[in-house]
Amino acid sequence: MSTPRTAMVMAAGLGTRMRPLTDHQPKVLIEVAGRPLIDYAIEPLVAAGVERIVVNVHAFAEEVEAHLRRRKDAEFLISDERGALMETGGGIKHARALLGEDPIFVCNSDYIWIKPGLPALEELARDWDPNRMDVLVVVIPKARTLGFDTPGDFFQDEAGRLTHRGSHAAAPLHTFGIEILDPRPVYADPRDKFSLRDIWFASADRGRLFGLQLAGLWMQVGDPAARDEAEARLRELT
Repeated sequence: MSTPRTAMVMAAGLGTRMRPLTDHQPKVLIEVAGRPLIDYAIEPLVAAGVERIVVNVHAFAEEVEAHLRRRKDAEFLISDERGALMETGGGIKHARALLGEDPIFVCNSDYIWIKPGLPALEELARDWDPNRMDVLVVVIPKARTLGFDTPGDFFQDEAGRLTHRGSHAAAPLHTFGIEILDPRPVYADPRDKFSLRDIWFASADRGRLFGLQLAGLWMQVGDPAARDEAEARLRELT
């Protein structure tokens, strides 16, 4: 097992679906069960042994920076996107000098999970194989998710490789934006602004996009109703 020591937390979104809660604060600092959303991403990273956490910022950037300065459990570095949002792939490329060339964890900042047994990031690190993979991303059967309003993202073969649903009306697995990623294909993309999904699909074409199905309940906190539902489930299950 080789656990990445560097991570990227995606925190630069505008949070438009979360309005009115984001009219005066960044989405990542909205509290769910008494904790800011971003801490649900940071704390598992720290527990997994990550030492450097890069966070991209845009709206209410100063508030996010102030929150990170109060944390002393890792080295926090800011990737500044105040001038222009770069999307997920472009955000990682923009942060190259901070992230380095080795595999990294990438975590969206609006996901919360309750998982029994071995922590999720430890399972990812255990299954990560850079000889076969460009990306290893968490995928969850739809029945064990909350807050997702899409018909599913991927199919998975017996070896763990993922293929997107394409023209199919639905697919059995939702993608959770928690992954280990070789950043070099991202850096090689000639564009400045692009989605990480473009990298996933190119990796899938090469047979190097893999998914890991994990136990537990996995929640996307994308709007006020989803925030309330996630809070209720956390209070019920913890």
